[in-house]
Amino acid sequence: MSSDLAHKPLDSPCRRQCCLDEHEQCIGCGRTLQEILDWGAADNARRRLICQAAEQRLRERQQRH
Repeated sequence: MSSDLAHKPLDSPCRRQCCLDEHEQCIGCGRTLQEILDWGAADNARRRLICQAAEQRLRERQQRH
């Protein structure tokens, strides 16, 4: 990986389907409200963790429905 790519901030996983459920989780991207608020200041390591957790929430949501 080039050093330019390593330092480039990860893009937001926002899918423009923003709506929070009863657990304050976005039904579009799977992030919690706090993760959405934290995104701008988060480094890439934190952003990767947020994305992984959000993907897991989306998979769990799909399994329930």
